[in-house]
Amino acid sequence: MEHISTFGASAYQLGDLHLFRDADGAGAVCTLLAGCAIVRVQPGQLIADTHQARLYIVLRGALTVAADTRTGMADGTVSTVLPGESVGEQSVLDEETNLAAITALQETDVLVIEADIVWRLIDESNVLARNLLRLLSFRIRAANAQVRRRQKLGEFYRQLSMLDGLTGLYNRAWLNDLLPSMIATAHASAAPMALIMIDLDHFKQFNDSHGHVAGDQALRAAAQVLTAALRPSDCAVRYGGEEMMVLLPDTSGKVAVAVAERLCERMQLADVFGDGRALPHITASFGVASLLPEQDEHGLIAAADAALYRAKHEGRNRVAL
Repeated sequence: MEHISTFGASAYQLGDLHLFRDADGAGAVCTLLAGCAIVRVQPGQLIADTHQARLYIVLRGALTVAADTRTGMADGTVSTVLPGESVGEQSVLDEETNLAAITALQETDVLVIEADIVWRLIDESNVLARNLLRLLSFRIRAANAQVRRRQKLGEFYRQLSMLDGLTGLYNRAWLNDLLPSMIATAHASAAPMALIMIDLDHFKQFNDSHGHVAGDQALRAAAQVLTAALRPSDCAVRYGGEEMMVLLPDTSGKVAVAVAERLCERMQLADVFGDGRALPHITASFGVASLLPEQDEHGLIAAADAALYRAKHEGRNRVAL
């Protein structure tokens, strides 16, 4: 972030700020705002000081705001903050750290108002207090509506069953429903994302030699390798048959390759048991793809599938990008 001016020294006016709509154009409010900093944030850049109680108002450009995953409420939804709009009100009122991840969609000028200044402005301006109450009331209604939607979706997903019964991984229905929104979130926040396509090597031969029950055990063992090695934010999916998939949000291609190599090594060491006896170890081929600008879920899966084909062609039991 680059400090470019103060509000009092800029061409921006009180009427440009939604929270101060209908406020007196002179007096204590303008005096308090005059010394507040205006910073410039470049496209894709995070506002670095959000872990403090501050109010941010967009003067030019646009920001995206994503809830912190530690709250347990993140669902891929990203809010956009346009000129005149603000973010951070709740953290100021609660006197708590702002856990939102705030990123510039384009070059953006942001007015930064410290918490103590916000409280002095509330004391000085009934208009600000009223506008703030209206804004928070609107957000509460929107949050309640979102909770109701989540409850309805939750019931639907429970009925549909979004987990694969054999491996416990997410199933194809979950992937079809969630992957587009995950990709949209990554594009909106300019965050990296990677996908690993996995295929168990010579699985038909394993089934033919040891039986389908043993094959099921091999699939379970492979699934356990994935779930044991991934972060809470990552997702493992049974794509179909012996094909599996790992989704890695906020992950570069270089890191994704390292993850795939770790999974490849652990897959070779996984124990497979059937009828109380140890079965041969399994191996897998891994194809890694990184999300490209404007790429959709079909393009990302196709790129990972092409990389998987290269891994098989090069001898299997390896990673290809």
